[in-house]
Amino acid sequence: MSVAIPNVPARTSRRQGILASRKGRVGFAILVALIAIAVFAPLIAPHDPNAIDASRILAGPDLAHPFGSDALGRDVLSRVIYAYRVSLGVAVGSTLLAFLFGVPLGMYAGYHGGWVDTLIMRPIDMVLALPALLLAVALIAIIGPGSDVALLAIAVIYLPILARVVRSSTLVVASQTYVEAARARGTPSRRIITRHVLPNAIGPAIVQATILMGFALQIEAALSFLGLGAQPPTSSLGVMLADGRDFLTQAPWIEIFPGVAIAITVLAFNFFGDGLRARLDPRGVTR
Repeated sequence: MSVAIPNVPARTSRRQGILASRKGRVGFAILVALIAIAVFAPLIAPHDPNAIDASRILAGPDLAHPFGSDALGRDVLSRVIYAYRVSLGVAVGSTLLAFLFGVPLGMYAGYHGGWVDTLIMRPIDMVLALPALLLAVALIAIIGPGSDVALLAIAVIYLPILARVVRSSTLVVASQTYVEAARARGTPSRRIITRHVLPNAIGPAIVQATILMGFALQIEAALSFLGLGAQPPTSSLGVMLADGRDFLTQAPWIEIFPGVAIAITVLAFNFFGDGLRARLDPRGVTR
């Protein structure tokens, strides 16, 4: 006697790609637009960002200058557009640099364990214990101010974080049956790491790196605001905030528009990170 098996509707997978998440789509679209603005700044900016116009000192927004002018008569909109080049460059570059060094260290420590884990992770834990901004200020005080130095300082801050994330996910993956089977077959450790561990453990680190880019933008702005990052007349979001702090009541647009630019960028990175989390979470669960 045949038994009829009822048709059970397939459960819709939540891992349909980044663009399947509404927040991921929004964040991705904003980031693409901001990157395009940074790349094509000379073509998009309506004015020279460093051109001084004595007739427009602290002039309010109008059709020719939608974001108004600063204390030197420079166009705020043009300076914001050019500022994305520096701020996004430092944020993305520092995170990628930390990713390139932190991921191999964390994966190697998590896979081998024992004295290898201790040798790699104890110095990293010491760096992680230091306050992030204080560590950045200390490095810049030793080397000197500048956007490149700020990039390096932020990378040093983020390397322990990414190494810790990768180590944790590597410990989980290394205990799986397919990894143990590969070891039993005598597969070399390097091949196991590249073929089995890396593809399955890298997801959380990518998500973490994307979110850290937003915080890196904030750190860069803070360092530039303190005079430790990009140096005038270079247009940076933090430098613009520092330039307008003495004119907050007289010309608030000098502070408002760079601040809004920072907020939008950080929000876009967070939205994009949420989209990546929904895609790369091994269990398809967004937390």
